[in-house]
Amino acid sequence: MFMKNKMIFTACLFIGFLVLSCRNTADQSTTSKEFVYDASPESAGFSSERLARIDTLLNDYISKGIFPNSATFVARHGKVVHYKAHGWKDIENKEPLELNNIFRIASQTKALTTVGLMMLYEKGKFLLDDPISKYIPEFKNPQVLVKFNASDSSYTSRPAKREITIRHLLCHTSGIDFPDALSEKAGIHVSNAMVPLDPVTVGEVIKKTAKLPLNHDPGEGWIYTGSNTNAIGYLIEILSGQPLDEYLRKELFEPLEMHDSYFYLPAEKASRLVTLYSNDSLTGALYVCKNVSDQTYPVAGPKTYFKGSSGVVGTILDYANFCKMLMNGGSFNGKQLLGRKTIDLMRTNQIGDFEVWDRQSKFGLGFELITEKGTALCPGSVGSFDWGGAFTTWYLMDPSEDLIMLIYINIEPMNFDVFERFKILVYQALIDKK
Repeated sequence: MFMKNKMIFTACLFIGFLVLSCRNTADQSTTSKEFVYDASPESAGFSSERLARIDTLLNDYISKGIFPNSATFVARHGKVVHYKAHGWKDIENKEPLELNNIFRIASQTKALTTVGLMMLYEKGKFLLDDPISKYIPEFKNPQVLVKFNASDSSYTSRPAKREITIRHLLCHTSGIDFPDALSEKAGIHVSNAMVPLDPVTVGEVIKKTAKLPLNHDPGEGWIYTGSNTNAIGYLIEILSGQPLDEYLRKELFEPLEMHDSYFYLPAEKASRLVTLYSNDSLTGALYVCKNVSDQTYPVAGPKTYFKGSSGVVGTILDYANFCKMLMNGGSFNGKQLLGRKTIDLMRTNQIGDFEVWDRQSKFGLGFELITEKGTALCPGSVGSFDWGGAFTTWYLMDPSEDLIMLIYINIEPMNFDVFERFKILVYQALIDKK
């Protein structure tokens, strides 16, 4: 009897272990037809042993309380070699992170909005060098800021040398950038909220934005700001005759099987949203983010503001599908969403001699482009394109290696350090040639 009970106990432990491990195993609710999930890492040119360093790194971050969680996705030649959930969806309630949990992806929204616009470009709806004022008249006759008085938000300006074009907006050379005090005075609710909880629309905000002075003449500098892509989102609404959420749902999310991507989550999926955490330093303790808008916008408020720069939430697999479409030359499951030459255009340097901050990289239409100088700073491939989100999410597509990598964490402020470490650990695990 003792031996029988011991065998039953051992079996229960084993079954329990399998159940716990399922959260890191792809199933029907977390898979995509475009990817192969049962192939070995070695069949895709990776070392299983070296890939395991990713788990070691992320588990260390989580055990030390630096991060609450992480979801990772790595695929090469369509073979998924690392697709795992670590840590906690909700620390306080001891809810483990699952692969189908939904994350705030912030500025990863920009690429979605950009692709949405380029689909209209392929239908002949506009030209890249059209002035944006042709479609949004409030942008006519832009001014450039000369002097700003912080004490009363007064300023002087001069006429800009040229109009803002759609291309300028897509590659962040429009010159749109202004002090927070000036935007608040103009009634633009963007300074302290990823998505405002007020009952506003993106059109209302953009029309006010258009009346403010620019930081520099269009085309004469690179300044990354969400207002550029918010204007793109509003342009989509004008050209398509649909609200941005409906347009992206029909034209992008449904064809790409991005079933869990939304601006605002339906009630039945709200429980899958991860809790947003904050910490004040890499050694500081985690705490639930106190910014009410950032924490609750996907499930709260009037749900009228579809912010093309940062408003979407979704699963890591949803975005992997989006990346796979771009890597496939615009095709996904036999559907051609975008032309391959359009994607080539989007992956071409659009900012000339300007650079993206201190990264030695360039910017195309919606993406950062990794250059030869950039590969001298960190392992990678020339021609890769990537970007991230303010709540610590990041993706990279490497056409040279036919490689996709994503890491999702929901913590603010953004932690750039983990992106680079994750990237290093993916590339160091490659053991074959292209």
